[in-house]
Amino acid sequence: MLTISEVVEEIGVPLSTFYRWRQLKKGPRAIKLPNGAVRIRRSELERWIAALEEAA
Repeated sequence: MLTISEVVEEIGVPLSTFYRWRQLKKGPRAIKLPNGAVRIRRSELERWIAALEEAA
């Protein structure tokens, strides 16, 4: 599972953009762990990117 920092580095967007996408429900689905940390599965990130490619 990836941290948000790892995801924004990989896709090359500012952290604020990623949080805006999350707020608008346009980003990849995330998991909130019991300790409050947010993680994104690698498979979910790849699915989300593939969906963006199809829409383009």
